[in-house]
Amino acid sequence: MTPKPQAQQAPAPLPPIATPVDARKLADSMLDTMNALLAVIERETELVRAGKIRDGMALEKQKSELSRRYAGEISRFKSSQAYMTQSVPDLLAALQRHHEMFRAMLQVNLTVLATAHAVSEGIVRGVSAEAQRRTMPQTYTANGQRSGPPRQHTAPIAVSRSL
Repeated sequence: MTPKPQAQQAPAPLPPIATPVDARKLADSMLDTMNALLAVIERETELVRAGKIRDGMALEKQKSELSRRYAGEISRFKSSQAYMTQSVPDLLAALQRHHEMFRAMLQVNLTVLATAHAVSEGIVRGVSAEAQRRTMPQTYTANGQRSGPPRQHTAPIAVSRSL
């Protein structure tokens, strides 16, 4: 019998920050993670804007890993926020400023991705409508106008994502 692979457990949450040195380490780690994630997101945005969707999708694994790391750091930050507010307010203010810039860049990325999604959806719908138009018989109404295909008789199309 082959042994069953064990499921990966989530790492235990780190304890809240208790010293200024730990606060600085957490802040540096968060800044590094945000900068790395911003670099990946900016690259993805450039690729999607250039129409290189497949290349942009290749960054997904790296983006997911950095996002997971950032979420863990945010969790630790939240549990330590009271200490950081009292002990290192200047560091906290710097983190907040950097986070605002980070959020603005994320918004740009989300807008570009939403636009690409809407454009691709429009293309697929157009192709589907054209395919339906070509397969439906051309008929005329009592007034001599062309009739469109009835909605209940439209067939879905299949899209292969492995091109």
